[in-house]
Amino acid sequence: MRLSLALFAVFFISIGFVSAQTYRGSGTVIDDGRFAASTKQLNQFFRRFNAEESPDGSKRYYPGDSLYHNIPLRQGFIQILFDNQTSSVNPSLKKEFIDHVLSGVYPQYINFHRDGWFAEVETEFIFNGRREQATLFLKIQPEGLGYEWVIEEVSFPTFQRLFNKPQGENKDFLHPLSHELGFMNLRRAFQDSGAPESYTEKAFSPDYLTLFLYEMNKGNLRFETVKGVKFHFFQIDGWYFEVNQFNRPGFNTGWLIANLVKLNPGDQETILDFIYDQN
Repeated sequence: MRLSLALFAVFFISIGFVSAQTYRGSGTVIDDGRFAASTKQLNQFFRRFNAEESPDGSKRYYPGDSLYHNIPLRQGFIQILFDNQTSSVNPSLKKEFIDHVLSGVYPQYINFHRDGWFAEVETEFIFNGRREQATLFLKIQPEGLGYEWVIEEVSFPTFQRLFNKPQGENKDFLHPLSHELGFMNLRRAFQDSGAPESYTEKAFSPDYLTLFLYEMNKGNLRFETVKGVKFHFFQIDGWYFEVNQFNRPGFNTGWLIANLVKLNPGDQETILDFIYDQN
């Protein structure tokens, strides 16, 4: 429960900036530099990306409002939802993405309650008396009449080093006639090899989250703190983008798009493998 509450609190930390902008009646936003600073919460990132709030953030827009999902307003919002100081997003790629999102035939929106996005949370734990880093991957799931964040995966280098399965000629194996010996050679496999995972099937993959929770329940693993949070989005057809929190002087701050990739067939799986540290 303490872990859940600590992680939950991360998503509601605000950065205290004052927003200001010039706003035309058509919904067009002229960014005067301070406008970008007002994206203080991730929920606001969703609303701005979809044009579901006023430029100054003082009013929510709902279906039926004249500016709800307004295209010029969305264009102005999305322009300033990028990290324009440190990221290396190509301007032409950014324009192609915005044009795709605003397509008049099939406009694209992001949805807090829909699959296709998740959180990556860098944490610090004490494991057997030593300070260790762990990365938790969380997603939103329905629960009762609402929703909740749940841990879907964990990347814990300490466990990964324990399951370094040998390959090819370096891998020990059980002789195909082992059954004729009543599998007595299992003694050698488990006592002498030092790598019992060598004797598992090719498709074997350790369940690190189960091991993580087991060690926590045994009292060997204790949560310390959250070190950082980012979000990964695959909700826009054919695109991936990463959202980070930028807390720095100036106006281009808050929750911003830090990375953008146009996806070819198979790219999503490759990116997910990289994020989950499975390769």
